[in-house]
Amino acid sequence: MGKRLGILAALTLVVVLGSVAAQAEVRQVGNLRLSFSGGFAPHALPRERPAPITLDVSGAISTTDGTHPPALSRIEVGLNRNGHLSTVGLPACTTGDLQTTTTASALDRCRPALVGRGQFKAEFEFPGLGPVPSSGPILAFNGRQAGKPALLFHLYTANPARFTFVLPLTISRTKGRFGTILTGDIPKLASGLGSVSQIELKIGRNYTYKGQQRSYLSASCGAPPGFPGASFTLARGSFKFADGRTIAAPLSRTCKVR
Repeated sequence: MGKRLGILAALTLVVVLGSVAAQAEVRQVGNLRLSFSGGFAPHALPRERPAPITLDVSGAISTTDGTHPPALSRIEVGLNRNGHLSTVGLPACTTGDLQTTTTASALDRCRPALVGRGQFKAEFEFPGLGPVPSSGPILAFNGRQAGKPALLFHLYTANPARFTFVLPLTISRTKGRFGTILTGDIPKLASGLGSVSQIELKIGRNYTYKGQQRSYLSASCGAPPGFPGASFTLARGSFKFADGRTIAAPLSRTCKVR
């Protein structure tokens, strides 16, 4: 099953990569600040046909006064209607496969569905102790959630305690400028005591199915005939926090025709 995606394709919180020097979009509501960035490689793509790409994702949540940021409660990311996300021939995992697993055991269960890797940072606010930083690996898997195709993120840390955090983003198609929408309600981290403050993630995979080469993400550069490149709105993100605040941010990028 294939899904059309943004001219770069996939996911989410979106970022910087390789030959593209992408600047972060920074948005602020009150003391809450969100840095949101995205990019893809290669930057030069065919005009008419999709070619394999890799997507890097990064984002950071902070406060201007140094207080513990509220937890993220919901994500919605709309991706430009051009491009492709293909899951044909890829195994799929479920959140049940990943719950209460370490990074190693998640790979043992779901390695055939792996489509990305990265790192995260988090902050825990324990009563009487103040902020406690933490960090760990992220794994991204092709998956299913409530009968829909999904991108499943697995986060694991053993410090200050062992926590497994599984975030499913369901993938749906719509008509219009943003043809693919990724949405997810964020489970509470450590019963609400923790919040993810930073992520860096690379998504992309080439694979063979029935003797044919395929790519999880692919895109073309939709520049008009005669133009060497194009500028486009890569993604539109909406991030809702547990205290009721919402931060929205568009992300614009360029591509070159090869």
